[in-house]
Amino acid sequence: MIIFQLIQKPQKRGAEIFASQLSEHLQKLGHQVILISLFEGVCDLPFSGEIIHLNRPLSKRWYDFSGWKKLADLVNKYNPDIVQCNSGDTLKWGVLSRQIFGWKSILIARNASTVSGYIKSNITKKINQILYSKADAIISVSEHSKADLNRLFPFTKNKSSVIPIGIEDQIINDIKWKSVNQSNINVIHVGGFTFEKNHKGLLNIWELFLKEQPEAKLHLLGDGPLRKEIEEAVEIKGLQNSIIFYGWVANPLNYIAKANVLVLPSSIEGLPGVLLEAMFCKTVVVAYDVGGISEIIKPNITGFIIKKNDEGGFAKAINQAVSENKEILFKAYTFVNKEFNNFNIALKFQDEYEKVRG
Repeated sequence: MIIFQLIQKPQKRGAEIFASQLSEHLQKLGHQVILISLFEGVCDLPFSGEIIHLNRPLSKRWYDFSGWKKLADLVNKYNPDIVQCNSGDTLKWGVLSRQIFGWKSILIARNASTVSGYIKSNITKKINQILYSKADAIISVSEHSKADLNRLFPFTKNKSSVIPIGIEDQIINDIKWKSVNQSNINVIHVGGFTFEKNHKGLLNIWELFLKEQPEAKLHLLGDGPLRKEIEEAVEIKGLQNSIIFYGWVANPLNYIAKANVLVLPSSIEGLPGVLLEAMFCKTVVVAYDVGGISEIIKPNITGFIIKKNDEGGFAKAINQAVSENKEILFKAYTFVNKEFNNFNIALKFQDEYEKVRG
């Protein structure tokens, strides 16, 4: 098969990284895969095959007719069997390009989150309804994501399936924490500074946790539009001696493996790859029960899962997780290696593509 994988832009975000890893494995399976980034960005993506950067201006995302024409030209040149759209913007691009310029390749939408959490108006809902109605198939990242989309748009039920994200078998290197004052208790959060990652809630949780473990350190890896606001909140709360900001890092796995606990108090998620990475690194995870998280974290078996917005319960769970439970670590590691290996995930995508092609 000839497969296009559309991504928003070159960036170290879960959707782009997984699309790149999936492309690599599909290529090894003998398919011709072309990774196409729509908007400007600078990042080395983990894919050895052909990458086409359209470098379209993000400001024109709603009326970039020449950009949609460029995608149509690529479709006409390569005649791909599958065009997979790996985020909301890419689905919009794929649908508009196909509708306006009439190409016939199969269009697949990748639903990697909880769509209803992003719909704030009837107009947004109507736009998404139109876009998903034009997709030939929808592959959701979790059962929760699929159910959420099906409730929102019942017509999607007959063209929906579930294939999770996966992880790569990687070498973990020893690194040093950024903090000058070292601690025996190191908690890590990896994620962009956006509203759904709930950094404000994390600060509240951290204040509660420090009452039990005053010498602990919280390491925040990532960047994003809300970073400055969170840095200011840390200063106001007087937490600057216990919280360290790293910004973007090339390989967060090294830090995840060094931590005692990885926390994820998100308000919206699909199936977060960072939890799988922590389980692979044998680092205990504590997360809110949102999205498809309960599909990978079984309470006190593969990690700790807390009712959304229960900040006190979350702080207690971190304290419990600090006392390393080797049985939990072993079960989590075994589970993630068996069920979420990226090569096996690629085989599932290949089977789904063949099914959609008929």
